[in-house]
Amino acid sequence: MTAPAVIGRRSFLIGALAVAAARNAAAQGGAAQVSAQEAPGTWRHALTLLGDPKYPADFKHFDYADPAAPKGGLVRLGAQGGFDNLNYIVNGLKGDLEGGITQIYDSLMEDSGDEPFSSYGLIAEGVRIAEDGKSVTYRLRPEARWHDGQPITPDDVIWSFDTLKANSPFYSAYYQSVSKAEKTAEREVTFRFDEAGNRELPQVLGQMQVLPRHWWTGKDASGKPRDATQTTLELPLGSGPYKLAKIDAGRSAIYERVADYWAKDVAVNVGRNNFQTVRFEYFRDGSVLLEALKGDLYDFRTENIARNWATAYDDFPAVKEGRLIKEEFPGRGTGIMQAFVFNLRKDKFKDERVRRAFNLAMNFEEMNRQLFYGLYSRIDSFFYGSELAASQGLPEGKEKDLLESLKDKIPASVFTERYKNPVNVTPEAVRANLREAVKLLREAGYELKGGQMVNKTSGEALTVEFLEFQNVFERVILPFAAQLKLIGIQSSIRVIDQAQYQNRMRGYEFDITTSNWPESLSPGNEQREFWGSAAADKPGTRNLAGIKDPAIDALIEKVVYATDRESQIAATHALDRVLLAHNYVLPQWSSPVTRTIHWNRFSRPKVLPKYGGSGFPTIWWYDDTLAAKTGAPR
Repeated sequence: MTAPAVIGRRSFLIGALAVAAARNAAAQGGAAQVSAQEAPGTWRHALTLLGDPKYPADFKHFDYADPAAPKGGLVRLGAQGGFDNLNYIVNGLKGDLEGGITQIYDSLMEDSGDEPFSSYGLIAEGVRIAEDGKSVTYRLRPEARWHDGQPITPDDVIWSFDTLKANSPFYSAYYQSVSKAEKTAEREVTFRFDEAGNRELPQVLGQMQVLPRHWWTGKDASGKPRDATQTTLELPLGSGPYKLAKIDAGRSAIYERVADYWAKDVAVNVGRNNFQTVRFEYFRDGSVLLEALKGDLYDFRTENIARNWATAYDDFPAVKEGRLIKEEFPGRGTGIMQAFVFNLRKDKFKDERVRRAFNLAMNFEEMNRQLFYGLYSRIDSFFYGSELAASQGLPEGKEKDLLESLKDKIPASVFTERYKNPVNVTPEAVRANLREAVKLLREAGYELKGGQMVNKTSGEALTVEFLEFQNVFERVILPFAAQLKLIGIQSSIRVIDQAQYQNRMRGYEFDITTSNWPESLSPGNEQREFWGSAAADKPGTRNLAGIKDPAIDALIEKVVYATDRESQIAATHALDRVLLAHNYVLPQWSSPVTRTIHWNRFSRPKVLPKYGGSGFPTIWWYDDTLAAKTGAPR
């Protein structure tokens, strides 16, 4: 059960978040490998980007899961927005997906949360990589079955792969190098690759959630054929630890633990999925969502608003009484880029000098002091917070050689200066940065007329609209807008509901918006969908900015096909430098910890997953003793 505790840009980000969450941490060396004792072409129980998986074939449970954890009780998760879709296949393209739906499906493999990108069998009992590296075969467990009792078959896996790749912008890019899935034995599925060397493909295919072919190609209760390419609110069939029992469309969704779940005793599941009922409660407004937690309408919140963390809870009686717990969990093994995103499809943002001028005008230091209570640091890398960040020093060694091979296609600055965000610690620095912004805008073909920055050729004023769906961003954008006005740029803010926002993002109908890209420390195929030219004009991809750059494309392929950790780091550093040098986005801010607050009615294992944050709610459980003191519905 890996549903988010509080959902924001839920359906738009779910693909990228799943990748980063699944990987958890760095691969410290090379292509997907097996134990040193196992030769290529042999069956094995696990895959890893390290040389050896931590757990042997006969392991009983993950170290961070308590096999004695009691089963039962209720956990309620808060979500902002609503939902009008239960079809995971068209997520990111149509509708607003219900946030917990993925927990009804099992995948071929399950990732470990306490080691770097290792996966162990779930639906699959074994996996075999071809000696030439151009295919991977998964052997399914004979006992694997759907909630209706029918077996999970190779046909289900093949149909899932074909359908996801054909209909999901994310999976279309993610599985770009997988040419075919085919049944090669009674319980075996083989995925064939276009070429060898894509180090992570065998393993990321194991993360694919398998969907029931017979259900999706069948008929609904009214006798109408189902259409996997359309949204639906029909309760879907699954195979996982939970089934969707009831929904109130747009308002709530209730999941019940499956008593006879076929994989409850498989090692990767022991001690996990402990709640009897998982309920998602939806709230349209962020302020209401906060008050709903205080009103005990849901149980666990990830707090990403600094003002709330600093001021909203400490005087609340439940916090003082210990019934509501504030707790920070370290972030390990992931990177992040959160930013204001420019829509490069619009002429006014095509010149990178214009984009840099916006950065020069933003006074982060004052924002951090006045709005964020000093809790954040400025992001200066697309892999911020990880060893893959290239914002320190100048390129050397393999990285420099790689950049030299693209010298005529990339900004010269990548060789001479590291990327730096403007710093506004004094009034003098603020004025100097604003002067530099005006200078860049003039070089880009603009001039100040009557207090407005206008295009010298067309006479058109440079104006921008910030598009958001959360009111909380108004307090951030308003001071930024005041700074922009000082250099003649008029800006406005439009806050729309989440459904409208999703549709606008899919059609790239915006000037500037806020987005983020969680990154594992083993970046790979998802980079094509984040920054690749092929994704720029496809509806619903994560290339929000609309980046089309042959050098970026070439560097992405170097990341995907890196043969060892040293080459992977060098290629990622190079990609990071070039992305930064173009000022495609205006980096925002981040924190090294995840801040949470939850009602004190749950217990958890003594050891948490090293790379899995809090592990809530997957490995926690309902504690009757604590609940009696806190007061809570079962």
